[in-house]
Amino acid sequence: MVQTVRHFLLAIQFFTRIPVTGRLADWVGYSPAMLRASAAHFPGVGVVVGLLVAALTAVLLACLPPSPFTPLVAAVLGTVLSVMVTGGFHEDGLADVADGLGGSSDRERALVIMKDSRVGAFGVLAVVLALLAKVSLLALIGSESPPWMLLGIFAAHVVSRTWPLLLIRLMPHVGDAAGSKSKPLADQISTGSLVAAGIWCFVALAPVFAALVAMNIGVIGSGAWAALLPLAVALLASGLAFVYMGRLLWRRLQGFTGDGLGATQQVCEIAFYLGLALAI
Repeated sequence: MVQTVRHFLLAIQFFTRIPVTGRLADWVGYSPAMLRASAAHFPGVGVVVGLLVAALTAVLLACLPPSPFTPLVAAVLGTVLSVMVTGGFHEDGLADVADGLGGSSDRERALVIMKDSRVGAFGVLAVVLALLAKVSLLALIGSESPPWMLLGIFAAHVVSRTWPLLLIRLMPHVGDAAGSKSKPLADQISTGSLVAAGIWCFVALAPVFAALVAMNIGVIGSGAWAALLPLAVALLASGLAFVYMGRLLWRRLQGFTGDGLGATQQVCEIAFYLGLALAI
């Protein structure tokens, strides 16, 4: 249990700007093996980020004047918080992948472009469009059902951080592993870590489903099945986005990079919101 807590805090330290410093950081410790083990807690990072963003969104929806634009303002400021909490870590990966794959059809050249710290036109376009997609979809969901907006934010952050683990499991790491942000993740993720990530995801989504049933906010009738439908459609859309990203990375790069993992998280999060909006 102590090691589990350490690995979780290391994941928080590595993938967010939440301070894990001083004596706490000394207690947590660090090694490449520990960071590799912390991959099991990526969905746990989503739990923390999702709770913070959903909480701020709930406060804004409750305190802002009633208006058709209220969900839009809440979606924008919630997205700002998510970027602040994570440091734009995954958005950066999306930008690098867009620059690399958009900038060259040659595999080796694309990998070189992705390692460049400068952001090109393709990267800027990808991040701007991704943020617009998130904000607009969340505003649309919030205008139809504020509870779905809040629960969807939380669930999307958890689910979208689970899918990239399958890329680590199914694909080889490509590129310059020695200089890569994902160097500790270059080895395949263990079965135990995947199981732990699945537990994180189930434990996080079960209360969401229970809340939907308790609030009776299904889109067709009432009861468990009515509440399950939008969640199932959102999960399906997110899963299809994962399949698309996996095929894209395999076809273009024959493997994954750290930037590819970040880009996959972003695309799967947006797809979750899209599926939820379509279902509602």
